[in-house]
Amino acid sequence: MRNYQGFESLTRLQLSERTKMIETIHTERAPQALGPYSQALKAGNLVFCSGQIPINPATNQIEAVTVEDQTRQAIANLQAVLAAAGLSLGNVVKTTVFVKDMNDFAAVNGVYAEMFGATKPARSCVEVARLPKDVKVEIECIAAI
Repeated sequence: MRNYQGFESLTRLQLSERTKMIETIHTERAPQALGPYSQALKAGNLVFCSGQIPINPATNQIEAVTVEDQTRQAIANLQAVLAAAGLSLGNVVKTTVFVKDMNDFAAVNGVYAEMFGATKPARSCVEVARLPKDVKVEIECIAAI
């Protein structure tokens, strides 16, 4: 029989080192997490931003009604999280856009193009049955330092 005790100790050490390499990113300028997750984590040269929905961080309410305005607020929330990490939308390398109705794709895409400008990160866009707080759009991203 093999003795796995040494392996378990090594694994704990590796996990401890991994934890030291990860930095939590948090800002009051973006909505607070609705559950047990971080606004973003910095791991090495990458920042992983949790999905942002169109909550106005000043009021903690969803004020935007149209999908365009909700997209604008979700991206503004991402900008605030990225800024807390010393980054901007120009650092974004990948986004995932979740829409409640794929018929809104053109409207979301128009605001997305306006706000990202010349930056054209890789992107996925998927229609989902439901989003938190019944919003129309949620956007997450990965940025590189």
